Amino acid sequence: MKVVILTGMSGAGKSTALKMMEDIGFYCVDNLPIPLIEKFIELSETGTDEIQKFAIGVDIRSGHSFAELQNVLERLDEKGNMPEILYLDAEDSVLVKRYKETRRNHPLSGGERVESGIALEREKLVFLRKRADYIIDTSQMLTRELKAELEKIFVNNQDYKSLFITILSFGFKYGIPADSDLVFDVRFLPNPYYVEGLRTKNGNDKEIQDYVLQFKEAHEFLGKLTDMVSFLIPNYIVEGKNQLVISIGCTGGKHRSVTLANELYKRLADNREYGLKIEHRDIEKDTLRK
Repeated sequence: MKVVILTGMSGAGKSTALKMMEDIGFYCVDNLPIPLIEKFIELSETGTDEIQKFAIGVDIRSGHSFAELQNVLERLDEKGNMPEILYLDAEDSVLVKRYKETRRNHPLSGGERVESGIALEREKLVFLRKRADYIIDTSQMLTRELKAELEKIFVNNQDYKSLFITILSFGFKYGIPADSDLVFDVRFLPNPYYVEGLRTKNGNDKEIQDYVLQFKEAHEFLGKLTDMVSFLIPNYIVEGKNQLVISIGCTGGKHRSVTLANELYKRLADNREYGLKIEHRDIEKDTLRK
């Protein structure tokens, strides 16, 4: 029998995640009154074999009774019935944007700004976040990526990666990605754009890769970058960081940055301590038509 409490910040995607949990075989109950959670879990332990997985959606909508949740969890822990806790989070700026797009009010904002409600909610959820078995930051996640993460944890039983790293190539002419944690400029390398026959290709093409990687400076850069990132990652994990965006930029985001982002991805891909993906933000923006 598996019981999961699905909780986290309002606007982080709990409703969407609960539907996904239902799709992968969980019996889902949303916004169950706090005083009933303990009884519900006890009953689930003595239920039939037809339902083996339960997910309980819990959030700040519970009102004044939400404060009782900490006591409920402590009692369940003492009885050996402690459920797993899945906590969804997102950056404040992302939450504000989502609320504005949907024209909804934050449940705790009252007549004040959305930011005030978010700050108050974070304060009230501190104890839950500390207890969480899984923390997923949905700030930059697509719906399909969230679904894939849930399936890894609850279907494939893969080890959960608390840190998710995005390696992102970009072009400085289009601006530095706003969500970058680390930014590296590779415009010091010769530009394939000015080489006959290479301008229309990109860093996913072998011709561009061979050109960029023929320079010893490219290999020295990759070696030093890999060493630094490998040092930082374990420390980020200890600090509790959930999302890390490593941005590598060149002029147009098509040749040098794509090549080196791909190479960094290859060097980090075998590590099991974190999730990893690669994106090329501007690779198509300079496409030339013959």
